[in-house]
Amino acid sequence: MRGYETVELSKNKGNLFAVPTDISFYIICAFGVLLAAISKAGFGSKVAFAASAILATVIDPGQAIGIMLPLLLLMDVGSLRPYWRKWDMRITIVLLSGAVVGIALGASFYRAVDADVFRVMLGLLTLAFVGYQALQSVNWIRPQGKGFGPIWGVVAGCVAGFTSFVSHAGGPPAAVYMLSHSMRKTTYQATTVIVFFIVNVLKFIPYAWLGLFTWETVKIDMIMAPFALLGVWIGVRAHHWMSERFFFTVTYILLVCTGLRLLWVGLT
Repeated sequence: MRGYETVELSKNKGNLFAVPTDISFYIICAFGVLLAAISKAGFGSKVAFAASAILATVIDPGQAIGIMLPLLLLMDVGSLRPYWRKWDMRITIVLLSGAVVGIALGASFYRAVDADVFRVMLGLLTLAFVGYQALQSVNWIRPQGKGFGPIWGVVAGCVAGFTSFVSHAGGPPAAVYMLSHSMRKTTYQATTVIVFFIVNVLKFIPYAWLGLFTWETVKIDMIMAPFALLGVWIGVRAHHWMSERFFFTVTYILLVCTGLRLLWVGLT
């Protein structure tokens, strides 16, 4: 295939990694990384999975999540300092207790299915997320008047751990639980930063075991690292001055297109 070099990605799954040499891939990747970093550093990580979804439209989903995990960790580290100790520790512990189980389930699930299943699942998750947010915006779905209890927090953490493992889409289920507690903007942001920093650290070993990291993904990560740091810098500042409505409106339009594209590729 013109513009790609084929190398082995994983002996366990027998995938081949087409290493892009076409500049269009890096433009798409840089855009996705910037969007994810701005979301993680400034807007609660709800759409940080967009980068993986965007990449999954042009490469194998396993390759996409393997590329993104080191970059997400870099974004997490860059976001920790401005939000240090501003998180809600009780909610953090509740979510993480469920996330550990979800990560284990995600690792088991990953070995059992092929790439098109992940494309379809990621496409459905993407469209479901946008649909949920749209229903909230017209008050068809309203946040709980009283916060969900710890049991529901563990369930939300488990779902977040699972979806985070298979698609880096753990933000939405965690957000539903946290928003039910009417957290302040900065407390909410800080809690998502620490929760998903720890979740991403926990994911690193099973990702390596599954063969999702190669020298080729490392090379791409090194090229994309400046865009991750730039996105964090923008996100921290945008947290205070950019309209959330504007940011999410643009992002949701992009996610609808991405979700439909993933479904088309996965089903056909």
